[in-house]
Amino acid sequence: MQGRLRLLLIFAFIIVIGGVAAALLLGGQSSTPRNTTQPGTSGGNATSQPQDTPTPVATPIPVVNIVVAVQSLPRGTRIPPNGVDLRAWPEEYAPLDAVTNLEDVVGKIARTDIFREQPILFRMLAEDLTNLANVGSDAAAILPSNRVAVAVPMDRLTSVAYAIQDGDRVDVIVSMLFVDVDEIFQSIEPNSITLYTINQDDGSVEIAQAVQGRPDVSQLGTVILGPSEPQRPRLVTQRTIQDALVIHVGDFPHDGRIFGIAPTPTPVQADAQATPVGGRGTPQAPTPVPPRPDIITLGVPPQDAVVLTWIIEARLPITFALRSATDTSQIPTEAVTLDYLMQNFQVELPPRRPFALEPAITSIRQLFVGNQISLRSSGGGN
Repeated sequence: MQGRLRLLLIFAFIIVIGGVAAALLLGGQSSTPRNTTQPGTSGGNATSQPQDTPTPVATPIPVVNIVVAVQSLPRGTRIPPNGVDLRAWPEEYAPLDAVTNLEDVVGKIARTDIFREQPILFRMLAEDLTNLANVGSDAAAILPSNRVAVAVPMDRLTSVAYAIQDGDRVDVIVSMLFVDVDEIFQSIEPNSITLYTINQDDGSVEIAQAVQGRPDVSQLGTVILGPSEPQRPRLVTQRTIQDALVIHVGDFPHDGRIFGIAPTPTPVQADAQATPVGGRGTPQAPTPVPPRPDIITLGVPPQDAVVLTWIIEARLPITFALRSATDTSQIPTEAVTLDYLMQNFQVELPPRRPFALEPAITSIRQLFVGNQISLRSSGGGN
């Protein structure tokens, strides 16, 4: 009896040991095997498992909900509920004056043209039609806060063959003619000299006819040296104003609006009795060509505006140099005179010779484009 009890206990103990061993074996197989290759030994027979790469987590960009137009809203339109919507906008790039509530927009009047997907600002809205007059011109809206606008005349030669357009940046080149003047009279030299004599008998004064020149002493005695022609002015050219912003080329519209929805052209009605087949009948009038602009508006600092006004009042010729769209540098330049050309381009004064060309060369080709500004009422030789 005791022997049978001993056998049962031994059998039960074996079953418990076997269960524990099976649990350990199953737990070891479910775990991730590790590479047991030791440093310096070959790992050809070892199985290595790749380590899991942590997934990068993107940093969320702070956004703010602003009111955006979902359809084009012309100036003067009362904004309907389906014309605007809230859109998430990066907080860093959101306009400071942007509207964030739909209630502040719906029912208001568009003070200016609002385009689709454009953020709506408080200054674009008006309570009633009487406030539309406070919008001002488009030129004032795009003008930087540290600049003022000045209109300057232009033509084909001075405007880079009409290549200059709104939004470009230009430099202003000015040419000037200098002459010598009397410091007191402020008149062009030479002065007129009048000789007079006093009669010793009766004290009368005899005044001779005035002549131009200056007294000089020569081998013949005291003479008056006079010019053979009017004084030749000396030309100098220099770049003055740099990086001027082109606000508009040509005349502004009457309402001052240069941006917005383009007007639809009026269609030309076809005449039923127009030119018949074969080219007979009354010929059609040619399409009118709009005139080229002759004025340009520049945005410049206040002091440069005074400079431009002085240049215009002095009737100095102006040339606009078009700058690259990426160039805003301020590079100094040297004034160009006849001496500058001769020194920097190795121009030598031709010597006098006992021979010459025939026929004589007394002038060279001159460039005339459009109307030229006359700087003198009377000119000298070529």
